[in-house]
Amino acid sequence: MLKIKRIQQIQEYVFEHQSVSLDELVTVFGVSKTTVRRDIQRLINDGIIKKVYGGVAINHAELKSFNERKTRNQFQKHLIAKTAANYVENGDVIFIDSGTTTLEMITFLKNKQVTIITNNLDIIVQALPFENLNVISTGGLLERNTKSFSTYNKPNSLKKYNFDKVFMASTGVSISKGVTNSSPIESAIKEAVIKRNAEVFLLVDHTKLDKYAMGTYCGLEEIDYLITDDVLDKSYQHYATENNIELVIV
Repeated sequence: MLKIKRIQQIQEYVFEHQSVSLDELVTVFGVSKTTVRRDIQRLINDGIIKKVYGGVAINHAELKSFNERKTRNQFQKHLIAKTAANYVENGDVIFIDSGTTTLEMITFLKNKQVTIITNNLDIIVQALPFENLNVISTGGLLERNTKSFSTYNKPNSLKKYNFDKVFMASTGVSISKGVTNSSPIESAIKEAVIKRNAEVFLLVDHTKLDKYAMGTYCGLEEIDYLITDDVLDKSYQHYATENNIELVIV
């Protein structure tokens, strides 16, 4: 079994059972205790699970569903999404990533003639009333916690689309770790989208800066526009200048 796939399945197993022992994970996944310890450490580092006596359990203090995350920093996300939508022109083919900030873009695209490719269920539902929005789903396995579609296989289907612009979300962003995400499976789609040679817009509020999650799906230098809600410190400003990244503060 691929390491990324195993880590995702361990995460899902812990979610289902609330708490499990290391021995149980060894038996269920047929790997050594050393391998299990290494895999769960990645989930612990991301704050998804926590250590308990003899095993691991869901970290209820850190685990947030898509609906819970959607209510945080709502005003800032609204402004970021509005600014991002201003870059979209009639006739554009765009990708909108699964995220609580990117979701807000539909409100500001509803009067434009746009083709939207997305891996997010809520984006599809919100776009449904607007016939001028041509919506294409990436399909795959629905991850209920993030309301996103993903796949264990390499998402080759994205190669057939020529995006004009892509609008990406992130769990955390830093200069050293790049643009990161909590779900290894979801990250595969993000990586594939970034490589499509379109203009890349990263939408993040200030709480995501200098944070990082389990996996890096692209380097910060691969971003063309960073749209956020607060003035960035000089290290980000210098990095943006050196890598031709346009900083957009709403």
